[in-house]
Amino acid sequence: MTDRISTGSPRLDEVLHGGLLKNAVNLITGVPGSGKTILSQQAVFKNATKGHPALFLTTLSEPLDKVVRYGESLEFFDPAAIREGRVVYGDVGTDGEEEGIDAILRKFDRFLKETRPGLVVIDGVRSLQTMAANAAAYRQFLFSMLRRLTATATTAVWNAPYKRGEVLDQPEAAIADSIIALDVKQVGERETRVVQVLKLRGSSYRTGEHMYRITSHGLDVFPRLAEPQVEAPYELSESRAGTGIGALDELLAGGGYWSGVATLVAGPTGIGKTLMGLHFLYHGAEAGERGVLATFQENRTQLQRIVSSFGWSTEDPNVQILSRGVVDLNIDEWVYELIELVEKTAARRVVIDSLLDLAASAGDIVRFREWMFSLTQRCTRAGISLMMIMEAPELFQLQRISEHGISHLADNVILLQYVQEGAELVRALTVLKTRAMRHQPMVRRYTITDEGFTLGDVIAVVR
Repeated sequence: MTDRISTGSPRLDEVLHGGLLKNAVNLITGVPGSGKTILSQQAVFKNATKGHPALFLTTLSEPLDKVVRYGESLEFFDPAAIREGRVVYGDVGTDGEEEGIDAILRKFDRFLKETRPGLVVIDGVRSLQTMAANAAAYRQFLFSMLRRLTATATTAVWNAPYKRGEVLDQPEAAIADSIIALDVKQVGERETRVVQVLKLRGSSYRTGEHMYRITSHGLDVFPRLAEPQVEAPYELSESRAGTGIGALDELLAGGGYWSGVATLVAGPTGIGKTLMGLHFLYHGAEAGERGVLATFQENRTQLQRIVSSFGWSTEDPNVQILSRGVVDLNIDEWVYELIELVEKTAARRVVIDSLLDLAASAGDIVRFREWMFSLTQRCTRAGISLMMIMEAPELFQLQRISEHGISHLADNVILLQYVQEGAELVRALTVLKTRAMRHQPMVRRYTITDEGFTLGDVIAVVR
């Protein structure tokens, strides 16, 4: 595997399968404001050492004092690294502006000789093109820079304000060993930042677009959840995950769901889908199995009213609540928050309420289905019991479970529906599907009382 250095963003390192290429030219491109300079400084402070300092050179794109001033507001910025000479800031733009592009090479040679850096960043390399007599002279300049970097075994990061669609036609792209493109996309009313690897010599990487945010920590990247079908064998649990509803456990061959499988609960509004999820979580909590409720339907205050009416509490240490609104929700960012919470709490049960909110946030149905496949695969391999709640469009006699082909990902499908008996609306439950388990696919009446779900007798649905 090719040697790497960290970008300073751990999940971007995952996308790159290890980080930036060492002793190579790494080109970071993107429209103004996309975070090229911030990402470059992250790499500088992450990799700078006394033996191998990091050199950050500005050109004509942004004044040196402005780069340092804005950098000081970021948490990774370390003034001690500058005082100790581990990080060196310099400028080569003014020399070239006054004396031409050859003066930049002479200044660059002095910096290399004086600092002996392990990493060199040239911020705004494209601005140097204006100092060359023509395109051929600029290409020769880039090649001269490359020879110096190769001779000194120095890793380089070049920044250039190219759009993704134009960067591969530029002279810098031909020389670069890796190309990381930052972009800002408009999806409906939302603005989303995405990073994509366009080139990485001698190495594989995670393809496609990956969402990121710019925070006080720098670039925080959220690799898209897109996992292939895993063929390697893994252990399946022989235990059962009780539903929390005794009569439903009986319908499921007397023991509940298999542990570590995915369950889809579908039904119209007001039918009790969320309550079924709460039964599942709090029953697990009583048995010592920690769980997470990931909800977009209610905030913590609203949930407290709901759960307390059934004798539960949002303060139960075995049930964690991840409540997020759908405004500006990005499912790539959200899923890493969920995964980190599950890992931190060692949760064995997860309820997502609801999938329609996630589908709306995805904006792309193909990506949503890919995302859901990856999440269910990850939970299954980890032995985590996943319950997904889906609102169905019809109140009576449902014609379809989901509009996005999600039901086939679930090992169990529980259908909740209304049945009209004269002037009365009756709630009814049917176990439509269970993998590797006997079940009774009958329509059962149920009521919601202070005790929660109470199943009744079998009823006939007349179509």
